[in-house]
Amino acid sequence: MSQPHGATGVRRLGLLSLGALGVVYGDIGTSPIYALRECFSRGVEPTPDNVLGVLSLMFWALTLLITFEYQMLVLRHDNRGEGGLLALLALLRPQRHMRGQRLGGVIQALAVLGAALVLCDGVITPAISVLSAVEGLTVAAPQMAPAVVPITVGILIGLFRLQKRGTAGIGALFGPITAVWFLTMGVLGARAVLEAPQVLAAVDPRYAIQFLVEQRMTALVVLGAVFLVVTGAEALYADLGHFGRRPIVLAWFALVFPSLLLSYFGQGAHYLTHPGTVVQPFFELAPRPLLFPLIALATAATVIASQAVISGAFSITRQAIQMGLVPRLKVIQTSAATAGQVYLPALNVVLAIACIIVVLATRSSSALAVVYGLAISISLVITTGMLYFALRWRARWPAYAAALVTLTFLTVDLTFFTANLLRIPRGGWIVLVFGAVIYALMRNWAWGRQNLIGMLRTETLPLPTLFSRLARERVARVPGAAVFMTAPKLGAPPALQHHLRHAHALHERVILLTVENRDTPRVPPDERLLVEPLEQGFYRLFVRYGFAENPDLPRAMEAAATQGLTVDPTEITYFIGRETLIVPPDMHWLDRLRERFYVFMFRNALRATDFYRIPPRQAVEIGLWVEAVVPGRSREGASRS
Repeated sequence: MSQPHGATGVRRLGLLSLGALGVVYGDIGTSPIYALRECFSRGVEPTPDNVLGVLSLMFWALTLLITFEYQMLVLRHDNRGEGGLLALLALLRPQRHMRGQRLGGVIQALAVLGAALVLCDGVITPAISVLSAVEGLTVAAPQMAPAVVPITVGILIGLFRLQKRGTAGIGALFGPITAVWFLTMGVLGARAVLEAPQVLAAVDPRYAIQFLVEQRMTALVVLGAVFLVVTGAEALYADLGHFGRRPIVLAWFALVFPSLLLSYFGQGAHYLTHPGTVVQPFFELAPRPLLFPLIALATAATVIASQAVISGAFSITRQAIQMGLVPRLKVIQTSAATAGQVYLPALNVVLAIACIIVVLATRSSSALAVVYGLAISISLVITTGMLYFALRWRARWPAYAAALVTLTFLTVDLTFFTANLLRIPRGGWIVLVFGAVIYALMRNWAWGRQNLIGMLRTETLPLPTLFSRLARERVARVPGAAVFMTAPKLGAPPALQHHLRHAHALHERVILLTVENRDTPRVPPDERLLVEPLEQGFYRLFVRYGFAENPDLPRAMEAAATQGLTVDPTEITYFIGRETLIVPPDMHWLDRLRERFYVFMFRNALRATDFYRIPPRQAVEIGLWVEAVVPGRSREGASRS
């Protein structure tokens, strides 16, 4: 007997909410292991007033930033289901062009910076999460302390080696395990709260205000640790496309938020009932016989949290590739059913090496907590700033209402950002350097790519001129079809001209193929292709992809047959221009440095045949020597085969 449609919808919503627990809330769900402990390792004594003050700060940080800002506002601004800073950038791009190029450039720069910092989180989160969980062994068996770092490194190596399998096979386990984790946290916290129910008074914001006034500069240091309770907020938005807004919101209010509060308040109660003896408040909540099972569960939860962050880094990088912000990398789709499940081998290796180096360098979650949070605090400030434009341009809010709401959140964000600035001399500079390197890579790639495209445009031959030449010279035509990639609204690309110059022949059918990257996650099938017949056997073919899709030109050629371009995909020859960039010696030193950096990335980028999934036996590469030209300068370039 079939279920009613309503019952089916409720069941599906429940399953999606369960899945969101593991992917979306894995990061924020592991913060209770170390967040409160770090607050009282900053020179503040865990007196009753201080405990209530810190708990009040944690409660209102979760309420204002996660509940109000992200759950109620940020998650509403999706780009056809996809979230994250780059998706929001693509969503605002048409609007920002209407309001001035300078403002649009600032918005793009901030979004790229935020995405670069989120990638930094892909290194720090797995390290601190797994390390903090394994450190629970020191509570159960202090003699195992020397084994904490080797065990952590072993778990991380196994985690990154498993990435190539994707999350499709084990994803079904993530939600239930994380649900058990949150329920366990809630139960353990509730037991402790019953012993000292006075901690519930921390919901009164006056305790937070009193703590800030009395502690002054020390309070600012503690705020850097309080911020750890909201790390993972960006995952709420970045992973929006996996589940949708409703399941994420339902999971938060039904289980995640109550469990986090009970855990933090329970640890606070433990400080009150065990003054002067607390070392690991989270693990000390568990009865002795349950300590090892709790450590195992915590380790599983941190691995899941790390998996979610790493998967998010893969998704962001794939979006950046499609938006022309980073060089082409090999992207492997690990699930036929879920578009967001991808694997990038090169990025996985970089993340694994960086993560292991961080663990070996810091050797404790307390030392790692010093550098954790700075990158995320900056990305939250950027998200809030972009939220203003989303409220004004998309939601059509009045300027005063959008400004009032975003300024409220921005005040909290900037306070946490200021607190995290104190971490720079103690190691936070490492995160800033890492983020700056990623940002420079993304910006310089976009700059050099525009330079190269501008150069190739000057070498393009107008199609009427080409057709006149073909008619006049009676160029030989050979059987089959040839594909030449070109920019939109342009004529014959340099690769076609060089081929014609040296071979003195063309195929019977010549397809000028243009790949267009849309500012949407996915392109509907009926909008994927556009075929324009020209003359003398020439065709224009436009193939459109969203920033969450992987190009597949052979499959596009198969689909083109339904629009009148009847060619045998197995007999197509793809002519690919392989540019070799030359940096002229008289270029300005700064431009020359940027161009050389671009040339290095260009040479190490994934080959076009692999990126577009072109069969190697059907590809012919044509070498082009291109002299670099800085956009806006009047230098004449030269290209030759």
